Amino acid sequence: MEKKIVIIGAGYGGVLTAKKLARKLKKDTDVSITIIDKNPFHTMLTELHEVAANRVDEESIKISLEKIFTRRKVNVKLDTVESIDFDNKLVSGKNASYAYDYLVLAAGSKPTFFGVEGADEFAFKLWSYEDAVILKDHIHHTFRKAVCETNLEEKKRLLSFHVVGAGFTGVEMVGELAEYVPILCEKYEIDRELVSILNVDILTRTIPILPEKLSDKVEKRLKKMGVKLMLNTSVCSIGKDFIEMKSGDTVTRQSTGTVIWAAGITSSDITCEAAKTLSSAQRDRIKLDEYLRSMDKKDVYVVGDNMFYIPQGQEEPVPQMVENCEHSASTVAKNIVCELTSKGEMHEYKPSFHGVMVCVGGRYGVARVGLPNFMFNLPSFLAMLSKHFINIVYFIQVLGWNKVFSYIKHEFFTIRHCRSFVGGHFSNRTPSFLLAPLRIWLGAIWLFEGAKKVSEGWLESPKLTGFFGGANAWYNSVLGIVTDGVTAATEATDVTTAATEAVADAVAGTTGTAILNWNFLGLFQAIFVSGKDLVHSSLNDFAFKLDVPLMNWFVDTFILPYDAVQLFMQIFIVVVEILIGLALIGGLFTTPAAAFSLILQIMFVCTTGLYLGTFWMVFAGVAVLIGAGRTFGLDYYAMPFLKKKWKKLSFVRKLYIYND
Repeated sequence: MEKKIVIIGAGYGGVLTAKKLARKLKKDTDVSITIIDKNPFHTMLTELHEVAANRVDEESIKISLEKIFTRRKVNVKLDTVESIDFDNKLVSGKNASYAYDYLVLAAGSKPTFFGVEGADEFAFKLWSYEDAVILKDHIHHTFRKAVCETNLEEKKRLLSFHVVGAGFTGVEMVGELAEYVPILCEKYEIDRELVSILNVDILTRTIPILPEKLSDKVEKRLKKMGVKLMLNTSVCSIGKDFIEMKSGDTVTRQSTGTVIWAAGITSSDITCEAAKTLSSAQRDRIKLDEYLRSMDKKDVYVVGDNMFYIPQGQEEPVPQMVENCEHSASTVAKNIVCELTSKGEMHEYKPSFHGVMVCVGGRYGVARVGLPNFMFNLPSFLAMLSKHFINIVYFIQVLGWNKVFSYIKHEFFTIRHCRSFVGGHFSNRTPSFLLAPLRIWLGAIWLFEGAKKVSEGWLESPKLTGFFGGANAWYNSVLGIVTDGVTAATEATDVTTAATEAVADAVAGTTGTAILNWNFLGLFQAIFVSGKDLVHSSLNDFAFKLDVPLMNWFVDTFILPYDAVQLFMQIFIVVVEILIGLALIGGLFTTPAAAFSLILQIMFVCTTGLYLGTFWMVFAGVAVLIGAGRTFGLDYYAMPFLKKKWKKLSFVRKLYIYND
């Protein structure tokens, strides 16, 4: 009889639980896995502030559930769960009902307003994809409206922003807003002094989970960005155009155009409903045993924000953060599989959290990371780097290469207004069509080199012994190294540096100038020389080589002793050079052509070396590596067609090895 696993919620915990279960149970045909969510996509809740303040595209924070679970044994149901009958093991939604043998409650959370009058009605939330998009549009509309407002007081009211909450979400939102406001002021020609940004919270300091030293850094950064901190201040009520606050015994009312609520969360509606039946605590979080099962129903597991569980030896329940979602999803998946298969032992939940990171805008962050008994602070650059690294690790689990590439593109390569922790240096600004002449010229040089080798007889007889020997003789002569014999390689070409004239000079005793001869632990030797004295040297007289013993051993052992192998390698090099040239000239398969161009250059650097006069080919290969064939090239037509066909292959979709 088929066993049914139902997962409510496609947030961090729900998606990871479903994927781990699908992987562990892929060979069990008598088990079905169903995940239910009201949206057809998974939302990156930790990145909502980036969309709200227009740092990244809104599409970058959502991931299609269909793509996540392609060719996996997971049934995705778009529905809103309204009730759960725990006795009859039935989940009821607006569209259908779902029977279960094991239920995973991963419905996440929602904002809580602590009874503040008008907060739900008049404040903007930041807890869903829709919230972020609505807030982004509102901020833009506010500046459009303010620029046309002639009444100064009304203009100031429109440009007043109150962010309620100085925890993770509140600080990240107010930081993004403070970074974005100067850009909007410049765009709409509004004086920055007219804009007010306030961060309000009853807390005594920002992000109290962090050490006081890091909280001070956050507060200092916010003040530097023009944010007014109103700590030890509670919110009494919120209206359409005002916010009422209390500090000590003093109650003040301020005019405002925007209130953003980021002051706390409670369990989602369905979890609150479940808490009426199941034991719960602290804003309707479900009490769990050590295996993450409900204390009342052993067939009900809970992951993520809905958990109330105090690990052994701890005093506080597990935090409502993404790392807890990841850890709990793994434990729940293991324990459900254990119960289903009657194999192995149940795993007690013993999370080991590795710290927290907070970004204040796109260019500054703080972090405290490490192990439970060894935590340390990171400087801003490393804090931001670790945040992105952790996101990438999560994306690898969820959507593999596809999402990782997309994330890097959105966060670094196409970032707006240099709002990146690397300062925007990776942002694309140069029109790509300017690369077309460079691509064509690089292709022409490769085509010329290949054709030249054909005319020199590379397809007919072995020449690599003389080719490599002549280059080595020249370097040895310049370095003053005496060898047993010198082979004058008349077959050499400029692109590989063993020029006929240079070899002749070496044999004649002209030693040139050795500039660098550095041996790194015997792994490689960096050699930089000139064929003449420095005063009379031109760019084409300087040559660079990486002498790699392992590469030399391979060439001397497997290539040079055998004429057939030499001839094969020569034919291969000639064919590749010609194909690279044709591909780059035509702009067809530009990325692999540029990659092979770089590989050949690296091979030459490690065998014969390169003259500086030809080093431009290395940099040109890097420049045209990505997308250069889409302008004035055949890739403009070929790649969209091939990409469409590639994405339809079942194994490609399963492994996520495609790019949206």
